[in-house]
Amino acid sequence: MELDKRKSQLFNTIVSEYIKTAEPVGSKPLASKGKLKVSSATIRNEMVELEKYGLVCQPHTSAGRIPTESGWKYFLDNFLKDGDLNSTDKKKIQALVDKLNKTELEVLIKEIAREISEMVDGAVVVALSPNNVYYTGIANIFKQPEFFHPDMVLNMSQIIDHLDSVMGKLFHKVSEPTILIGEDNPFGQDTGVVLTKYSLNNEVGIFGILGPVRMDYQRNYDIINFLTYSFKNAER
Repeated sequence: MELDKRKSQLFNTIVSEYIKTAEPVGSKPLASKGKLKVSSATIRNEMVELEKYGLVCQPHTSAGRIPTESGWKYFLDNFLKDGDLNSTDKKKIQALVDKLNKTELEVLIKEIAREISEMVDGAVVVALSPNNVYYTGIANIFKQPEFFHPDMVLNMSQIIDHLDSVMGKLFHKVSEPTILIGEDNPFGQDTGVVLTKYSLNNEVGIFGILGPVRMDYQRNYDIINFLTYSFKNAER
């Protein structure tokens, strides 16, 4: 499927706004912002077309639209790019990686996990080995609007209870920066995860950012990419 320029811009805007607000995106607010330079009626008609393509849906009658699972996958396939992480984030991560020769590896990885968890206001999961799993920032997930629903909290709690098993299965499957969502995501359909494999001092592990499906994939992907790059350089 290939969207024309206007639909593509609209879809990208819907995803961006939904990531920021966690609220369905309506035609009138988009028209009032003026970025699309078309009327709310035109936006509404284009939203109907995007809905026919299965990229967006209305969570309830008279609401705006949100991306579907297919929509998220389309976004990742067509809009995610190898961006350039901002200098502030780079400096924070690099400063920690530079401590490699002065700090025990497991202690350092956990410190990096906590720092990145704060940076993204999400959770970080790490498999230091198939049987040694660490996580931090789970509270950041639970404070997201999606997780105000008891069922979502229960589902996530069950995932946390079986985190060793989930990370163990991923240990031999992930080899480079990878994004998993929806049915492909062993952490559950309510979440998204950006993962990478690292190798430091002859020890191999998995490092990932975990959040709601409505996460800032571009920034998280940039962080994981830069972290992967920094780890590779640290090995030289």
